[in-house]
Amino acid sequence: MKKTLEKIKKNANYGVQIVSVGLVTGLFAGVVVTLFNVLVEMTEEFSRGYYGYFVEHPTFIPLLFLALFLGAVVIGGALRFLPLLRGNGFPQTEGATRGLLRFKWYRDVTSMFASALFLVFMGLSAGTEGPSAFIGGSCGAGVSDLCRRDPVVRRFQITGGACAGLAVALNAPLTGIIFAYEEAHKRFTPEVFICSFSSVAVAVIVRGVLLKYALGMEVGPFLSTFSYPADTGLLFCVFALLAALVVTLFAAGFYHLLFWARKYFKQISLLKGMGKYVIPFAVAGACGLITVYAMGSGVNFINALGSNSKEGLTLFGLPVWAILFVVVLLRLLATVCNLGADLPCCASVPMLAMGAGVGKLLSMLFVLMGMDPALSDGLVALCMVTFFTTVVKAPITGIIMTVELTWSFTFFLPAVICAAVSYLVGDLLHISPLYDRLLDEMLEEDVSESMHLVVRVKVADGSPAAGRAVRDVLWPFTALVKNVERGEAGFAPSGGTELQAGDILTVEGTPHDREEFLSALKATVGEVLGYTESTPPKQ
Repeated sequence: MKKTLEKIKKNANYGVQIVSVGLVTGLFAGVVVTLFNVLVEMTEEFSRGYYGYFVEHPTFIPLLFLALFLGAVVIGGALRFLPLLRGNGFPQTEGATRGLLRFKWYRDVTSMFASALFLVFMGLSAGTEGPSAFIGGSCGAGVSDLCRRDPVVRRFQITGGACAGLAVALNAPLTGIIFAYEEAHKRFTPEVFICSFSSVAVAVIVRGVLLKYALGMEVGPFLSTFSYPADTGLLFCVFALLAALVVTLFAAGFYHLLFWARKYFKQISLLKGMGKYVIPFAVAGACGLITVYAMGSGVNFINALGSNSKEGLTLFGLPVWAILFVVVLLRLLATVCNLGADLPCCASVPMLAMGAGVGKLLSMLFVLMGMDPALSDGLVALCMVTFFTTVVKAPITGIIMTVELTWSFTFFLPAVICAAVSYLVGDLLHISPLYDRLLDEMLEEDVSESMHLVVRVKVADGSPAAGRAVRDVLWPFTALVKNVERGEAGFAPSGGTELQAGDILTVEGTPHDREEFLSALKATVGEVLGYTESTPPKQ
């Protein structure tokens, strides 16, 4: 009885600690990420304005491209000295939550904030959700460093901050929480849920207070111009299935084109490799001069497609279907160039914008085939999430995102159908999760090589691992518990094996950072008795 009470007390104290750091992380990340997104929105509006000026005064267009060239040089120099900024924010954040990369929060928050804002100012097709997650995760790392938390709690705080950043960027709290399981850790533990939930809840509240009361801005759904009926009917599920197949094939083409472009960009050696950044800046300038809908994150383009939009699509007198076709192709080109050159801007919302454009085209076709026009907005939303799910391979996130973007459960069943189709067809087309693949490439480029460690560690009384099942412990990334010595007996554990104080574990892993791996094991389990190091076995 006494041991049971002590165990309950220990778990309660640990839970209070996780909730406390989650609340502080959510507060910090909520303020910083909200201000970041407000500034991005203002900057994007300003950049559309001065691009409009160059369209009206073509004589000054050479000055625009000169400024874009200088901007490419500035970003290239920044990425040379701050290599962690390379990428769209999600791969770095996932690496930090798994203990593979380490944030220096004061440097990373300010540098990503400034770099992402600069790219939006220059008119690039840049989403804010990846940088928002990166900034939020860095805020979590900062709170951990200031509070001097151990490596395990630090990973919880980075996770909570990243979830909070994503939730604030999309105004989608559940999507932010699901990100922790399906993307960041790819597993569920009570601590991950507690920290992500508390961080997201506080961050979203902070966002609402700042926008409504401090800045006088409206707080509404992401798709503010869309409207949805109370019921869809079974026939709509057939149209949703057809749309999912088309959008999945288009997204698969985008995916493979992207990684072909990345191989091409790596071969560019002009100006010691910095010349590759000139291409996406030049493409952004050309696309922005053709249409402002190819600039920024794509939120304005998406909302322009809604049935309640007061802004019509216009471009050189072309019909709507032709405008949609042009905008989707321009966004495809710009996004491929941005990710190919590893610029610090995200592609998630730009991908949603491409999905929305294709969805609008399909909805126009399906209406001619007998679909109720009132369902057009819903089909566009489903196509957006289908595109995202195909490339990112996160079906649960895609389904939850549909609900939160629409603020309606009407399309829940069609969303499940679309997610299933996109996931299965994506597997057939050899699509692996985008952000995992980008993270793997980032780690491969790291000068530090991974090593194979075999560590013997003793479970200490009162440690996070004591009294818990193996599957419920947040182990360092790549760590596998191969053997448990308990008294005279030794056995291979299962996921449900409960670890006890005094157990001696044999843990294997292939980390990039030996000291980080050992430090995390010590904080999670207890005393490190010794280890051996060797070359990783060939796969």
